[in-house]
Amino acid sequence: MADIILHDMNELLDMKRACRLAGDVLRYIEQFVVEGVSTGDLDQLCHEYITEHGAISATRNYNGFPGSICTSVNHVICHGIPGPYKLKKGDIINIDVTVALDGWHGDTSKTFLVGKCSKLAETLVKAAEKALFVGIEAVKPFGHFGDIGVAIQKFVAQTGFSIVQDYCGHGIGKEFHADPLVLHYDCREKREQILPGMFFTIEPMLNVGSCKTKVLNDGWTVVTVDKSLSAQFEHTIAVTEDSVEILTL
Repeated sequence: MADIILHDMNELLDMKRACRLAGDVLRYIEQFVVEGVSTGDLDQLCHEYITEHGAISATRNYNGFPGSICTSVNHVICHGIPGPYKLKKGDIINIDVTVALDGWHGDTSKTFLVGKCSKLAETLVKAAEKALFVGIEAVKPFGHFGDIGVAIQKFVAQTGFSIVQDYCGHGIGKEFHADPLVLHYDCREKREQILPGMFFTIEPMLNVGSCKTKVLNDGWTVVTVDKSLSAQFEHTIAVTEDSVEILTL
């Protein structure tokens, strides 16, 4: 716990501004998530929106990542690199946005449906969004981080989908990625306490098939090993003395 930073109310106000912008980017880009647009086009639109609002993309050039957003299509779980691929009717795409505004990071993602999708895709996306909010509801000041994964896994078990265990939520603030790790599956021994002043993300990834993952040769793109569909939603949250606030709504 020594490495987890606790923030004061003034820092929370700064964090809210960054997170609000991240949420605004997702709302802005939704109108462009249509058949025929390329993931590279979406990246450029988000990049322009972010910079026009006085911020920078935290993912751009992060350890060499080339995009201003992550675009993860269909069986891509996370960290998809924007490029020439043009969206087709029936695709699903997760767009993951992290902005840095005045030194603070706001991190959020959403999975979009492109036109008319299969019933399976629609069910998966709804379940992934519900899993996020089930996890958020499990957060309590002075509770434990393990409670989040227990709640998410209990819900997901009812859906027949699987939860990715190789990637998790994380602390955030002045740093893009910080302690604590926020697991999305049942890990009851994770007894670190949730304390007022903590900022962190919750971002469960659900797969239709196996929960196993594979990183492609580009060193970034994470896919399902069986090429089954994957969906994810993410919010950044803050814990105060008496409440839990979703900052990226």
